[in-house]
Amino acid sequence: MITDVFIYDHVRSPRGRGKTSGALHEITATNLVTQSLAAVKQRNDLAADGIDEVILGIVTPFGEQGATSVRMAPVAAGFADRVPGLHLNRFCASGLEAVAVGAAKIAAGWTDAVIAGGVESMSRVPPGSGGGGSWGIDPAFTAQYPLVTQGVAADLLAALIGASREDLDRYGVESQRRATAAWDGGYFKRSIVPVTDIVGTVLLDRDEHLRPETTLEGLAVLPPAFAFEGGLGYDAVAIQRYPHIDYIEHLHTAGTSSGIVDGAAAVLIGNAEFGDRSGLTPRAVIRSSVSRGSEPLLFLDAPPETARQALARAGMSVSDIDLWELNEAFAVVPILMMNELGISHDVLNVNGGAIAMGHPLGATGAMILGTLLDELERRELSTGVVALCAAGGQAIATVIERV
Repeated sequence: MITDVFIYDHVRSPRGRGKTSGALHEITATNLVTQSLAAVKQRNDLAADGIDEVILGIVTPFGEQGATSVRMAPVAAGFADRVPGLHLNRFCASGLEAVAVGAAKIAAGWTDAVIAGGVESMSRVPPGSGGGGSWGIDPAFTAQYPLVTQGVAADLLAALIGASREDLDRYGVESQRRATAAWDGGYFKRSIVPVTDIVGTVLLDRDEHLRPETTLEGLAVLPPAFAFEGGLGYDAVAIQRYPHIDYIEHLHTAGTSSGIVDGAAAVLIGNAEFGDRSGLTPRAVIRSSVSRGSEPLLFLDAPPETARQALARAGMSVSDIDLWELNEAFAVVPILMMNELGISHDVLNVNGGAIAMGHPLGATGAMILGTLLDELERRELSTGVVALCAAGGQAIATVIERV
């Protein structure tokens, strides 16, 4: 018998610019996620042994962001020594995958309550710090399974679906406008945990990557961000795989790509017995979660089919969903999603996304799950889907319904 899995609470840090001048650069990943875990514990008056496990997505689990950081963060947050920690890596989908793994354990009856989420300090542990693995550095493997960079893949996908530079720029401007309006309207206030330093001084209480002054005219003059990568031979590799494309016009810019930022998120999930025992009221139930792969070189096209599969598992269809949240890795990704599933932009990423606010790799999935739930509640709607693409042609999609 499958046990229902409920979302009881969620928090996230504001996102800090992922560079040495960013507001969160002085905070280690362990410290950053500890603050989110501690906030969940305090907000819900959880006992030290009130949960069974912490599961975190970390995409670059090396140096100070690796090893025992996920084990020690729960202890530092005030949980009992018996609460173990697990980190996992499904690249950009890691934060939502952590929620899915925790939910599966609860649904199977193996555990009662989990805090799942993720963290990434991109200013202190840059992406790629751990190397590229066999796909990136083993010539024999790469010759058999060629790859391109994500930016080149985004421009390739734009060519394949016929998205223009203006299409991408318009999406980028709208992401900034929506995120700014959401912040100004206080839509994120309930879930934001301001990040403090060691003496309690607030370092950041608002997403730092926002550029509310962004205009279509301003984006139009930005140079393509990934043309230089194409010139390194990646364009030729992509065209060899997709020979009906004569050339790749590089269209994505810094204004239509996700921002590099630091951030953490935590989601409290559990069964009904946990809620009753803890005096908590569930906010939503997780109806399904599906991970799928697609063609590895294209990288970014898996979310539509993954969402279809997640809906099928939940016994639902696209028309049953009130709101959609999709990580804005690049502007072409949500454009593809809307085209493939027939979704209006009016119900997708209604409060902006990673183009405006940034993409802290391991945390984003958990962050936007929370954003979706908050917005369903604010609008008094019922159902939502959250999805992300991930490196190597992967994606995850999760269906939730308010209780």
